[in-house]
Amino acid sequence: MRWSGGVPGLRWEGGRVSTLAYGQRLAFRAVGGRLCPGARGNPCPLDATVSARATGGQCAECARLDRAHSVAADTIADDPRTYRVYLAWFGPGMTKVGITGEERGDARLLEQGAVAFGWLGRGPLMAARRTEELLRHALKVPDRIPYARKRAVRHALPGPEARRREIEELYERATALAGWAETLERLEFRAYDHAEAFGLDGLPALSGTVTELVDDGVVAGRLLAAAGPDLHLLDSDGRCLALDTRVVRGWALVAADPGHPLTVPVAKAVNDVQGSLFPE
Repeated sequence: MRWSGGVPGLRWEGGRVSTLAYGQRLAFRAVGGRLCPGARGNPCPLDATVSARATGGQCAECARLDRAHSVAADTIADDPRTYRVYLAWFGPGMTKVGITGEERGDARLLEQGAVAFGWLGRGPLMAARRTEELLRHALKVPDRIPYARKRAVRHALPGPEARRREIEELYERATALAGWAETLERLEFRAYDHAEAFGLDGLPALSGTVTELVDDGVVAGRLLAAAGPDLHLLDSDGRCLALDTRVVRGWALVAADPGHPLTVPVAKAVNDVQGSLFPE
């Protein structure tokens, strides 16, 4: 799954991207088994198979290689780029703190499925990291929220004003803290909202989540919304189902009949509020 200019798309091996549009029908059949796609643009040297339920989608060796070059792993402390610290809101009482490269804009927030967000500050990587840690420890703001929780609350969200207010309240508490890194420039508050980009307005209640693909298994439905790595589909039985595209990575896909019933494993939703692959 890739987001570009606020629009979702599926990226294929080789780099081609199929742009997605809400309302279109998506239909594909998984073929063979799930193989590790490699790391950092290189094929997996082991041609390893991967568990069908793994959201990482890589073998241990390729995952280690990707992690070694990750900002989150703190292995590139001398990175000269400018970073931003943000507050990302996913639902009532579900706000996290994080950092992203300034040149990426809001791409990281779209990839995580942040319904709304606001910037806190900008500066060198380690200054951004220290400020992130300050909020985690002083205000008990987490740096990650499980996708299952984000997915569950996405179907019954409060309005944009309530979303903005919750982020602003946390912003004010954060900027009042002593101990910010001196080299981090504080940014004025402004709330940004992704509900329209995600297509969340009027989203039906979640019936279940596709947990894995299987050989010859079909996924088919009308695309209602997308957020982070999730596609929300209305299947032939009228169910609103979430497909975490992280479990699609590594499978070979072929076109399926758009009217075909869904034949892959689906986990029932749990209330946690507290010709073409894209036929017209």
